[in-house]
Amino acid sequence: MAATNRGMVRMAAMALVLVGVTACSATFRNHGYVPDETDLQALVVGVDTRDTVETTVGRPSANGVLREDAWYYVRSRVRNFAYRAPETIERELVAISFADDGTVQNIERFGLEDGRVVTLSRRVTETSIREFGLIQQLIRNFGRVNIGETLADDT
Repeated sequence: MAATNRGMVRMAAMALVLVGVTACSATFRNHGYVPDETDLQALVVGVDTRDTVETTVGRPSANGVLREDAWYYVRSRVRNFAYRAPETIERELVAISFADDGTVQNIERFGLEDGRVVTLSRRVTETSIREFGLIQQLIRNFGRVNIGETLADDT
């Protein structure tokens, strides 16, 4: 009986160690899409248009973010590891710019090493809701409803 208990304790300890090791392993998230190099080589600068680019490599998820005359394809890979902040380990951007006549003017590829950190501004929309609970908000709004107008609209 004692040997069985020792075996159970060892199995439980091994399971605990296994759970601890897997909990600390990194996880990865992939975001976005960037066309393959072979698809980009099929595009001819000065000849292809927005329509042929759409047919060859597809529409980007973000077009004209900075300018109306360019399409941007972005892909990134983010590593999450235990308690640490997520870290972008890979980022690729393909920018296809168009001339005034709608033909491809330039195709550029940038990697994480080419980029620079851009600080995002966080805009906060102010709200008129103050620190009232749900019940308090319902009671405060109860007197604001005009039942006569509500019933008159239904008829």
